[in-house]
Amino acid sequence: MTTLTQTGLVLETEKVLLRPVETSDFDTFLQLAQDREMWQYFSLDLSDAAQLRNWMDILFTDKAERTRLPFTIVEKATGLVAGSMSLMNISFHHLRLEIGASWLGRSFRSTGINLHAKYAMIRYAFEELKFERVEFKTDVLNTRARKGLQKAGGVEEGILRSHMTMWNNRRRSSVFYSILKAEWPGLQQTIFSNIQ
Repeated sequence: MTTLTQTGLVLETEKVLLRPVETSDFDTFLQLAQDREMWQYFSLDLSDAAQLRNWMDILFTDKAERTRLPFTIVEKATGLVAGSMSLMNISFHHLRLEIGASWLGRSFRSTGINLHAKYAMIRYAFEELKFERVEFKTDVLNTRARKGLQKAGGVEEGILRSHMTMWNNRRRSSVFYSILKAEWPGLQQTIFSNIQ
């Protein structure tokens, strides 16, 4: 458990560095988040300063309760902040966690950053924490995210109807995906074979 809760935990690949979210990331996040279309499928509209502050408060509360590790994603080649992603809904008893609350600024999409960040987190969950299951969920309407989760090796499991309240008061149905520990070696040899 100390590995998961250490304050300075950093995960990385050759392309990305994931460091803990800091309060000082607020202004950078707000600037990255100004494309309002990004938040169509997200529970909060992070282009709004008040909602972004609320979202960051939630991250830090969950971190204090040891159910989430929120990361700031940094593109190594430029040193620029690209977005954020979390290890969340962490259950030590059930040996599972979710990789979620994932978003990237528009200019960082389709660059491989998302796959690298997910790889670093999945590797940590299975190889360091020795967990048995990694989960993902997204809006059932978000075809882009669904394709991305399949590309990262996620197996679709089912839909929870009327699962979440969105910032625009729409009720979201969520589709769940997972990767199991036994599947990880095969994914390293296939989907993630070019990532170090």
